Amino acid sequence: MQANDREILRQVRDGDVRQYAVLVDRYKDRALTLALRVVRNREEAEELVQDAFVRAYHNLRSFRGDSAFRTWFYRILYNVCMSQIRQRARREPVLRLEDQPAMSESIPDRKMSSALEQLEQKEIADILSGELLKLPDKYRTALTLFYTEQMSYEEMSEITGLSVGTVKTHLFRGRNLLREKLVTRLQEEVLL
Repeated sequence: MQANDREILRQVRDGDVRQYAVLVDRYKDRALTLALRVVRNREEAEELVQDAFVRAYHNLRSFRGDSAFRTWFYRILYNVCMSQIRQRARREPVLRLEDQPAMSESIPDRKMSSALEQLEQKEIADILSGELLKLPDKYRTALTLFYTEQMSYEEMSEITGLSVGTVKTHLFRGRNLLREKLVTRLQEEVLL
């Protein structure tokens, strides 16, 4: 039976620091997905995820357990990512789509009946992922936390430090903007 986060944290606090690796294994993939969506660079994202895990480990004593470990950790990761974005804003921003995971990585694998259907799904996922990356940070982050990480409004609020109302607004505006971009893109492709 797999131990829950609270039990693992208790073991780590009691001196079995090797148990922290269980939490790292449990959250590293989703953390990398979130970091990639925010900073849009694989190498940076990997470093930021490592940094966030180290920070979380060093601050475990301050974790009160008012929220889930996952929420607390993602808040740390989000802050680390936003600090990186602020530092990068001083330099010229570069959008590198090749560093991004395809949206299909977060879509459950569906049994498709033909190679053509698989190709069409990949193409749609790539278009969706590409358009998502073009959204402003606040909308891209909100959509990623809600759809990819399947977080509640309250968890998103806790992670971002925004009110629940603002989180809902970012989701609403992000969905609408993404929809507009997708419609425009698809109309352009149909006309070609």
